[in-house]
Parts: sequence; structure tokens; C-alpha cells
Amino acid sequence: MTSRSPLAPAAFPALPDIAGVTLRVARAQYKNWDRCDLTYVELSPGTTVAGVFTRNICCSSEVELGREQVKGGIGRALIVNAGNSNAFTGYRGREAVEQIMGQVADHLGCAATDVFVSSTGVIGVPLPRDKARAGVEAALIAEPCTWEAAAETICTTDTFAKGSAASAVIGERTVQVAGIVKGSGMIAPDMATMLGYIFTDAAVAPSLLQAMLSEATGPSFNSITVDSDTSTSDTVLLFATGQAGNAPLESWDDTGADALYAAIRQVSLDLAHQVVRDGEGASKFIEIEVSGAADDHSAKRVALAIANSPLVKTAIAGEDANWGRVVMAVGKAGEPADRDRLAIRFGDHWVAKQGLPVDGYDEAPVAAHLKGLEVRIGADLGLGDGRATVWTCDLTHGYISINADYRS
Repeated sequence: MTSRSPLAPAAFPALPDIAGVTLRVARAQYKNWDRCDLTYVELSPGTTVAGVFTRNICCSSEVELGREQVKGGIGRALIVNAGNSNAFTGYRGREAVEQIMGQVADHLGCAATDVFVSSTGVIGVPLPRDKARAGVEAALIAEPCTWEAAAETICTTDTFAKGSAASAVIGERTVQVAGIVKGSGMIAPDMATMLGYIFTDAAVAPSLLQAMLSEATGPSFNSITVDSDTSTSDTVLLFATGQAGNAPLESWDDTGADALYAAIRQVSLDLAHQVVRDGEGASKFIEIEVSGAADDHSAKRVALAIANSPLVKTAIAGEDANWGRVVMAVGKAGEPADRDRLAIRFGDHWVAKQGLPVDGYDEAPVAAHLKGLEVRIGADLGLGDGRATVWTCDLTHGYISINADYRS
């Protein structure tokens, strides 16, 4: 990994063991690097699964197959390849995925469709089948590893491994939720994020598990952006092993369903924030809150217009209190807005109200706020009750350097 992001947490968090989940890593050497680049997760029989995937039309075979596989609701294993996205590789890419699925299925004695595969890295290069076979073979017999090792292995341009955990009470049972994610660039999820995997030992029916993941995705993974680009490989999978011994959850009305959802949402939001904190070249973590919009959907579109504006992001990088760029972004969003009702703030300091700079505007406290590692921007449209919050990072020379040299 390159130099650790200044926005990174102090250390990888302590994640609990999840009964029914065994982690292993291996070296497939998809790139010329001295590190593990294949993560294998074995799941106990009866594990249920839910998933959300990119809407990018040029998606990988892994995504196409995954969309179909989650309909079956059962997951027995997960393979994640780093260094090669296997996207835009035609039938050769699909054959490589099917080979991996079959290889793991033969080892576990399960259906190939119960084996999920994800890949991340360079687009347009078929996944080498010989390296994939050797890597999977090594992973199947490797010693179990830690959450941190598994999280490090799925990284590409990430500067730190990302993990999160929470717990919930279902009846008399305490269940655990733990997740890992990778992502740093090509982040503007239209479903989830780059690659994310969440695990719980709770017993949950597939239909409810899918509903929980889909609901949690909106205010978390679908509310972040680094560069406005939606990956061809975006995937988030949620596995429930059922090993906690709780009465299986079948519907939202069941006791403990709300608590489990809250834990899944908490982990999802934390992981999403970590992706932004590791945005390529990022030096500022930015929260954008839009209020007073016509409705929540409109508020989110306005918030994303601000978050994705190169002019706003570079102003924040330069610690320049140029709030006119926020006004511009609101106006270009294509959503209902009224110039003469618009109000803008940085941190807790209002800089403009009712279409005008505030009386006696003092830029000093705003400039001081922008010097911090975390920046808050607010825009109130004065039209209705619509609200939304999204998170992004600034745009620095570091982003250009990373992506200009990505294939080198």
C-alpha cells in the first residue's frame, strides 16, 4: 500500500469472530507484487446471502453471475481477486469465473452457484486461468487468517485496510455483525461501493436479508462519492450463517429484526465513510447536508451535485472559502431551487442567506473551519422538507498522480 491517508483511523478495529465464517488468503500473483491478492471465505452450510451490484452497463462477469446467484439465497463460499477486475473480457472472463466457482464447489461438495466471486483492478485484461487455479488451490489449504489480513488482501489503491463491527440482541441471543470493504477511487456507487462484504451469525431468511441490505445501502454506500465514477465491479454481499442460535428472522415484524438492521446499517455507514477517508489523494473528509428541498430525492441529487463538483472539491483542497462554487453546484443540479431562498453554510457559519451574503460576513471563522481535516457544508433550499446527507473528499494533485500511473 502507498502512504497511509491522513484521514485514516488510527488502527484496524478489533472485529469479532463470526461463527460459520473462516477466512483464508493466498497469492495468485495477478500483478507483479509481493503480497497476497486472493481472499477465500468459507461459510457454513445453510448460510443465506443478499447482494447489491453496480448498475454500470459494462459490468464484469462476476457481477452478472452474482446477480443471478443471490436469487437462490444460499452462499457457501466467497473468492475475491485483487489486481485484475476481469471486466470487459468477454467469454474468456466468464470462463475464468466459472472455473473458480467449480473448483471451490468441488472442494466443498456444494453447488457452483453457491460460490460467489468478485474481482477488482485493471479493466480489459482476462483473469489468467492458470494463476486463478493455482491461487484458489493454495487458498483452500491455507491456514485461517485474521479479518485485517483478509481486508488487506482485497485492496488495490487503498492506503489502509477497512473493517467495522457491531452487535445486536435477538430474543435472548447477542448476534455479531462484521464487515470489510475495499475502495479508494472510481467511487460513485449506484448500488453499493467498490467491493464490500458483511457477515453476521444471525439466522435470517434470504428475503428479509435482502430487504435489510437494500435498505441499508441508500444512506450509506449510495451516499458517498470520490470522483463521480461508478465501477464496473461494484458489489456488496451480506452473509448470515445462522450459527448464533436465534429464532430465524422471517419478517420486519419479528423480535430483533430492527436491532439487526440497525447493526447492519451502522457497519455499512462506517465502511462507506472509510472509503471516502481513503479517497485517492484525499486530504479532507467532507460532509454535505442539504435541507429544505422539494423532497428527499431532490435533496440527494443536489447534495451529489455539490459533492461531485471539481470546483467545490478543489476549493476545499485549497482551503478557499469560495462559497460561490456551492451556489453554482446547486443551480446546475437540475432540481427545484430558488436563488432568493438559498442559504449556504460552512461548518456552523452561515455565509449566505436569501440569495445574498449575510450581513457583516466574516471569512475568518470559515477559513479556520476549512483548515481542519473534516469539513461540513450545508445548503438550505427553503422550498420544503426534503433532506439528504452525502460524504465526499477533496480533489488534490494526488488523485491525478495515482490515476495517471494506475497501470504502471
